[in-house]
Amino acid sequence: MNRLKDKIAIITGAASGQGAAEARRFVEEGAKVVVADLNEADGKALVEQLGGNAIFVAHDVSDEGSWQRVLENCLEVFGGIDILVNNAGVYRQKTLAETDRALMDLHYRVNVLGTFFGMKTVYRVMRDRGGGAIVNIASIAALRGAPGIFAYAGSKWMVRGMTKSAAHDLAGDKIRVNTVFPGLIDTPMLAENTREYLDTISQMVPAKRLGAPEEVAEAVVYLASDEARYVTGTELTVCGGMSA
Repeated sequence: MNRLKDKIAIITGAASGQGAAEARRFVEEGAKVVVADLNEADGKALVEQLGGNAIFVAHDVSDEGSWQRVLENCLEVFGGIDILVNNAGVYRQKTLAETDRALMDLHYRVNVLGTFFGMKTVYRVMRDRGGGAIVNIASIAALRGAPGIFAYAGSKWMVRGMTKSAAHDLAGDKIRVNTVFPGLIDTPMLAENTREYLDTISQMVPAKRLGAPEEVAEAVVYLASDEARYVTGTELTVCGGMSA
């Protein structure tokens, strides 16, 4: 259980769902973790469970200044940064016709700018430390057309493209940048859907079930670890076969 021993990570959106599962697995694998989230209550509760291996920092990923504060806290407490997981995101169900400027802007600020600010903020410190790993969380909706989630899907396609470009730009600095594409994962983000709807669409998944947050976390651990030291710019799906 030492695949991330002595590694220091920032995980956004880590107070619940996939982010919390990632934080738990990272600590189990020997990492120190900054749990970054707007959800202060759940974030602090998680950090209490993780003991001295984690700290909580209130964080708005769409605010560049907030990113600087997260990094400063990470460096002050743990002394460096080796891994960034851009996990935070928003998801709203609206078709193109139903999507307005405000909704499009929300998805852009959180899903796109949040990912960009994260990479931009940490890369110099990672470079000076000798390298690192960035894992961006996209969505199966960034690999295929998806009805009724126009702004969300569009923003995740941008995450996909930014990751590919960053992998090229940062390879010379020994910073690996990869993307995980979760499918239908049973997290609070899907709470906007009815249980009946989720039961119906889960039958469209070849695996015939929703995924668990822990299954996404395992993929993120691999890409963040030295096991993936020659892996950059890759796209790893965790979707029960939906991308097949």
